[in-house]
Amino acid sequence: MWKLSAKLVPKMPERGSKSHWYQSPEQLLEFFRCDSNDFLLRLVTMDETWLYHYDPETKQQSLEWQHSGSPCSKKFCVQKSAGKVLASIFWDQDSILLIDYLPKGQTINVEYDSSLLVQLKDILKEKQRKMKHS
Repeated sequence: MWKLSAKLVPKMPERGSKSHWYQSPEQLLEFFRCDSNDFLLRLVTMDETWLYHYDPETKQQSLEWQHSGSPCSKKFCVQKSAGKVLASIFWDQDSILLIDYLPKGQTINVEYDSSLLVQLKDILKEKQRKMKHS
């Protein structure tokens, strides 16, 4: 017998939201079935990541030559909270389309997300225009 902890999940899903989980993958599969060659050309992926304002030295980089009687050197920990910025990155099969850094003090809300999608739409229109003229 082992004593195990429960796995933490962000929140308890509502009953109606489960159908939404299956809807998006089914739509993607339908797009793939319609035209598998064109599927990857139309697929755009997005991810967000926190970029911290510090560059910690690795243990290997901090090695120093010392004599046997030398005192140990001290290395202070750098705080991650010294500063960070949220980066939103959009890409397709060919390249990175858009990188946006959340301005300091700005919160992610509908207006911010909408502005990102408008920028992405403009970039995709320009890319499509260039592909037609190629």
